[in-house]
Order: sequence, then structure tokens, then C-alpha cells
Amino acid sequence: MIRYLCRRLAFGVALLALVTSATFFAVFGSSHTVVRSLVGEQATEQQIAARTAELGLDRPVWEQFGDWVAHAVTGDLGTSYFTSEPVTQAIGNRLPVTLTLMICSMVVLAVVSAVLGVLAAVRRGGVVDRTLQLVTETLSAVPKFWLALMLVIALAINLRFFPATGYAPLSDGVGAWALGIVLPTAAIVLGELRITSMVRGAVSDELDKPYVRTLRSRGLSETEVLFRHVLRNAAPPWLSLLSMKVVALFGGVVVIEKVFAVPGVGSLATGAATSGDIPVLMGVVVTTVAIIFVVYLVFDLVQAWLNPKVRLS
Repeated sequence: MIRYLCRRLAFGVALLALVTSATFFAVFGSSHTVVRSLVGEQATEQQIAARTAELGLDRPVWEQFGDWVAHAVTGDLGTSYFTSEPVTQAIGNRLPVTLTLMICSMVVLAVVSAVLGVLAAVRRGGVVDRTLQLVTETLSAVPKFWLALMLVIALAINLRFFPATGYAPLSDGVGAWALGIVLPTAAIVLGELRITSMVRGAVSDELDKPYVRTLRSRGLSETEVLFRHVLRNAAPPWLSLLSMKVVALFGGVVVIEKVFAVPGVGSLATGAATSGDIPVLMGVVVTTVAIIFVVYLVFDLVQAWLNPKVRLS
């Protein structure tokens, strides 16, 4: 297991280096446009050149990249071009919000997809099974921002059950925090419920295997067969797909944070990409890749615990 962890960590470091270097050379190619937006459209070439030199953007790109890496490994991700706020501080202030939204969405998606998938598998071919497949496929085809807007109109504006926008931290009280996070989480989860079909398929395959008939013949109840044996064997493919949903969930968080005016990393990244705030954008990329890798690693460890064959491989 330790050797496996070392291999996965080495892969994570290589992936982080590849993504950050590719992003750096891509975004720094537009540095002239960024400087012009900083000094204004009426600025002279001398003013642009002076601002470029002040930011260090007149140096060779390889030298800039080496300087950025040297500071990044110490935790210094630079300073925002527009607000002069340290990037680490800007991300640190917003990261708990995004992580809260992602974790809540992942937990709700896991629980709901498991319950609905098992229900559809147990009632294969019935009305419940066909209805669930139709609803989940339809929701997966609908853009998340449209789902979010419909939830706002129906539950926030018309019924006034939840706030339409904004985010309340836990320090404001559990009730206020829960009310503010329900609609963003629902909008993300509803768009990803197609994973229910994977749970249904995995559970259905297990129910048709000979060992299930053997367990039933020994007098085990249907509940014990399902929850003690079938679900454990059906979990690995479901967990694999759930782990791959991390990127989709993060993309959904970016959209949802803009719709609900949630002050998270997604809205920070959107603003940085729009304005050309390169240090902030690079910091968000590094943070995002690191988070996604950690989540993948956790899912891999859970699968290794559930499936001895994974541990042996």
C-alpha cells in the first residue's frame, strides 16, 4: 500500500507540473493585452512598456516561469495585478466556500444515486425503474445554469423557501448556512444524476450472479443479501464513475457560483480569466489540480479497501 501511495503521489506531482507549465505558457502569451487593460486604452507605448517592466513581463518567459515555480514551492503564488491582494490569501478566503459546496454535492450525489440506483435495480422493468431512467436522462441533458435558474424562480422567488443568491458562513448559524447552500447543491446534483444508471447496472449484474442464488438458498434474507454482499461487490464501478465526476462537479460549481453569487474559487477564477489576472488564474489552476488529485486518491484508497484485487494490483 505504501508503494502504491508513493506511485500515486509521484503521478500527482507530475500531473501538477504538466498542467501548471502548460497553463503558464498559454496565459503569459497574452501578457501585452493584460498590461494594456491595466494601464487603460489611452495609455502610450512608453507607459505600457514601463508597466510591463514593473511586472517583470519583459523578461524571457522561461525566466518568468522559473521565478514563479521558485516562489510557488514556498507557498507564494504571487499578487493579483488588479487588487494587489496576495493570491494565496485570495484563494484561502474563498476555498472553504467552494470545498463546502463540492463536498455537499458529492455526498448528496453519492447517497441519492445509490438509493435510486438500488431501487431501480430491485424493481427492474417496472414503472419506478423506467421513470427514474427517464427523469435522470432528461436532467443530464439540461444545462446546469438553466436548472439553477428554474430552482431560483420556483423555490426562492415564487415560494420564498430559500434565498435566491448569496452564501452564509457557518459562523452565521447552521440554519442560515443550510438555507443558502441547498439550491446550489441541488442544481449541481440534479445535473449529474445520470450516474444512477451505473449503480442500477452494477447492482443488476450482481443480482444475476450465481452466488446470490446460493446465498438465498442458505436462508439469508433479501435485505442481508443486498446490503451485505451485493452492494459491496457493486461499489467499485460506481466509485470509479463517481470519482470521475469530480471534474464535472468542479465545472458545475464554477457555473453555479456565478448564478447564485457565491463567493468561491469558481467565481474568482471566472473573474481572473475575464480580466486577465494571470497570477490569480495560475493560483486557481494549481489549487484545483491539487484538490482533484487528492479526491481521486481518496476514491482509489476506498476502492482498494472494498476490493482485495485492487490492493493486490
